[in-house]
Amino acid sequence: MPIITLGMDKYIEQIRSCFPFLRASGGKPVVYFDSAATSQKPEAVIDFVKDSMVEANANVHRAVYGLAEMSTLRYEAGREAARNLLGAEERYETVLTSGTTASINLLAMSLGELLLKSGDVILLSEGEHHSNIVPWQMAAARKDAVVRYFPINPDGSWNMEEAERILSEGKVRIVSAAHISNVLGIVNPVRRLAETAHRYGALVHLDGAQGIVHQKVDVKQLQCDFYSFSGHKLYALTGSGILYGRKELMDKMPPVFGGGEMVDTVTYQSTTYAESPLKFEAGTPNFIAAASLAPAIEFVNSIRNDQVHENEQKMIDYLMYELQNIEGLRIYGTAAPKAPVISFTVEGAHHSDIATLLGKMGFALRSGLLCSEPLINKFGQTGVVRISLAPYNTMEECEAFIPALHRILKMLR
Repeated sequence: MPIITLGMDKYIEQIRSCFPFLRASGGKPVVYFDSAATSQKPEAVIDFVKDSMVEANANVHRAVYGLAEMSTLRYEAGREAARNLLGAEERYETVLTSGTTASINLLAMSLGELLLKSGDVILLSEGEHHSNIVPWQMAAARKDAVVRYFPINPDGSWNMEEAERILSEGKVRIVSAAHISNVLGIVNPVRRLAETAHRYGALVHLDGAQGIVHQKVDVKQLQCDFYSFSGHKLYALTGSGILYGRKELMDKMPPVFGGGEMVDTVTYQSTTYAESPLKFEAGTPNFIAAASLAPAIEFVNSIRNDQVHENEQKMIDYLMYELQNIEGLRIYGTAAPKAPVISFTVEGAHHSDIATLLGKMGFALRSGLLCSEPLINKFGQTGVVRISLAPYNTMEECEAFIPALHRILKMLR
């Protein structure tokens, strides 16, 4: 979809028209407030996938007939689109994975094997998703290293002074943290963290599962060593994702999985490995999902502009104001800047009951631990309700949500 300059309402409606899911055909349309979990797919991606099933359904990098060549071209076009989106310099720096979780697991296993020794420290924030905690705990256990956490403040912002204090002890080898929290919606000061970590000799990975969706990302400007994200949150198919890493580091890191395309030569006695990124891409990849990154990122680039940002900011401001005026309601993550992700609880009403009743009224939103149990527990809760917005959401949907929430709270309390 080309960049256009229309009135705000017409512009958002044109974006919405690109998503078949949002075109109600009988029955009550769903207000989709769960884009942090996965995005809806634009028609351009759906059509591309259908076409690929027919015109390019062959294994990649393995054959010279036309169908296989087309599949490989599309697969590599997905990688190139991701490389450009991240501002990475070389193809070698972008590994195609099945998503953020797979990317972090790969990184933790490979970088952990390369760097960690007994007593070393892996530093995370208290606000991390399970996928950015568990793989590092596993890496630490393999190497007799230690996982430590720097605290977050009551408003959800990072305590950077404490992060630097831990770094200054000189034992931290790896820092891994979210660009944007999937619970709190806060845009974290990741460049400052990277600069501080590098000053003390640590490498930095950023979990970009939410960051890539809501921010223009330039890995050189962020000064991170590694960056990961999932395609399915960015309008591509599930089973697609990226691990970016600086080439000089990727060259040193050992492969994690063996077989298929990750080899250079194989004998009965030994194997030599391909260069990055292929040495990290063993076996048959989800090549159609990876290829879908190209049309998805083309769509992202076409709508990443001031109009979309302004609409998202209006929706955030409206919802934050209205929610804060509900008696007994607590919002988690009030620091600025904030992406369109809002988590809350209401005294006297269970988070699951709130989400269930809102679902019956046509509002699709997430509740529970949000795969961030330590963070939710830190706030003294067993779960929260989360609203997460995308460019296809509207102020009208937000304005309809508030009275619906008031109505169900009267039922629950």
